[in-house]
Amino acid sequence: MPTNILMPALSPTMEKGNLARWLKKEGDTVKAGDIIAEIETDKATMEYEAVDDGVLAKIVVPEGAQDVAVNSVIAVLAGEGEDVKKIASGAGSAKQTAPVSPSPQRAEGVTQSSPRAPAPAVAHGANRVFSSPLARRIAKDANVDLGRVQGSGPHGRVIARDIAAAKSGAGLRAPGAASAMPMAATPSDQQIRALFADGSYDVVPHDNIRKIIAQRLTLSKQTIPHFYLTIDCDIGKLSAAREEINVAAPKDKDGKPAYKLSINDFVIKALALALQRIPNANVTWTDGGMLHHKHSDIGVAVAIPGGLITPVVRHAETKSLSVISNEMRDLAARARAKKLAPHEYQGGASAISNLGMYGVKDFAAVINPPQATILAIGAGEERAVARGGQLAVATIMSVTLSCDHRAVDGALGAELMAAFKALIENPVMMVV
Repeated sequence: MPTNILMPALSPTMEKGNLARWLKKEGDTVKAGDIIAEIETDKATMEYEAVDDGVLAKIVVPEGAQDVAVNSVIAVLAGEGEDVKKIASGAGSAKQTAPVSPSPQRAEGVTQSSPRAPAPAVAHGANRVFSSPLARRIAKDANVDLGRVQGSGPHGRVIARDIAAAKSGAGLRAPGAASAMPMAATPSDQQIRALFADGSYDVVPHDNIRKIIAQRLTLSKQTIPHFYLTIDCDIGKLSAAREEINVAAPKDKDGKPAYKLSINDFVIKALALALQRIPNANVTWTDGGMLHHKHSDIGVAVAIPGGLITPVVRHAETKSLSVISNEMRDLAARARAKKLAPHEYQGGASAISNLGMYGVKDFAAVINPPQATILAIGAGEERAVARGGQLAVATIMSVTLSCDHRAVDGALGAELMAAFKALIENPVMMVV
């Protein structure tokens, strides 16, 4: 039976590709392993290897075609003894072909097989060098040692452009340096336990909270392209204002103050207002479009037994510091008691994680999907600073913003940090 040749998925996220060039023409004999085409993605140009033997009966998608959907039919391969002309005349267009399931299936009299990305494998000396056939051929003609070429393809695979760079002296490893290898699979529980002597550890099964945290953080780091921005904030004025406000707080008949502001309350308010000043950073990424939030809903990481949870202060930009303080105290208490309702910890435009109370100077937090940013707060500490050419002592707090690069670019993240710094260093601006 004839076989449809499909546009391959060259990465887990690829949805479309460009058919850069056909290396075989209609009527050519094809053997498994032959390079039949070059496929372009936004990251690389890769060779497409034939999976089966046969004759290239029909090219459905011409070279130079742009944005060809993954699993679309790009050509039809005739098997041994089959009528090539008949198959060519009956070949359907790529648009008429349904997506391919993982197992082969029959469709309209044609066997549809799953696409296969180029197979990386060639032995080279003591180490395995993963490279494409075209790269190997170019390297051989150019007398380039594949073992010294730094690959830029998936998992460090050497592709044609790497050989071109190597010919000019770029992208070469030092002699004897190890070649790129595919990422190893995560070891199993049994493999990990085998590294430790029996009886030298206790196994504490994960509860549901820890399992969910692990899943979400793994998802975050695997699917969200993080980058980080750090600034230092002088919180001298803030500390003085906080002390003055707390002293002036009204008290009830038992002498209990109506509120007691923390540094974190000021941070929540400052981030909420900064997001209003830089609205393009007050967003959430979705594949279909960017969600621009009208309000600043700020999640605040709270440690609970066995993990953490992030209750959300809604419309924080509209609330006074005292209201934020009392609301956050109530949310934290109910979070530790595991009495929060789902709507109280789901969603949020951004989040805050504060480890300053533990003496941590600075750190980078992991973004909590679907939020696009999270602000990590370090401890305020006295540091030497220069003011007007004179050495002085100031209370400095380091903060680090983790950004989802799909939603918040570097310059935009920097604008948000500048707005936050202006507010946190001049707390009077939070009440006007």
